[in-house]
Amino acid sequence: MEVALGWIVPKVLGFEVAYSVHPYHGKPDLLNKLSARLRGYSAWMPPTMRIVVLVDRDDEDCVGLKDRIEQAALACGLRTRTRHGPARAQVVIRIVVEELEAWYLGDPDAIRAAYPRVAASTLRSARFADPDTVRGGTWEALERLLKRAGYHASGLPKIDVAHAIARHMNIDANRSKSFRTFVAALRAFRSGGR
Repeated sequence: MEVALGWIVPKVLGFEVAYSVHPYHGKPDLLNKLSARLRGYSAWMPPTMRIVVLVDRDDEDCVGLKDRIEQAALACGLRTRTRHGPARAQVVIRIVVEELEAWYLGDPDAIRAAYPRVAASTLRSARFADPDTVRGGTWEALERLLKRAGYHASGLPKIDVAHAIARHMNIDANRSKSFRTFVAALRAFRSGGR
């Protein structure tokens, strides 16, 4: 995710906005360490700083997962978008539905720019019309697509794929609702919540 965000975030916020990504070793690691990290931020956070907690939904209930993270932020005295509105929020929680690879599948042109042998007709098929609902795992679906086109026969190297596809992503033309929601949250921070 860190690699993809390195390409996506500057496209949304511009290159003059400073940001940092703090990756974890999967969702359990993030959820175990989140309260301590948020408590640390709340002690010194300047008024212009914002936190986005971004996590894959995987097979969890989206509402329950978001509520769990929000409760951690509120317990640390931080204002969340859901409770305090976009203009006053210090923390925004965004769930990637189902996995980050859904964001790639939401931009067929970016996949084809990175991997031109992938059939455009396949990427535009009904199966991928709503990438957030792809059954059986989005990374598995992407891996199968790339293998069929003659790429990555020994398995999906996630970091390489992130570099290859994310650099070509059009942030305004993605079919993934979770991607569009993430972009809208970043833009709201940029515009002061409007």
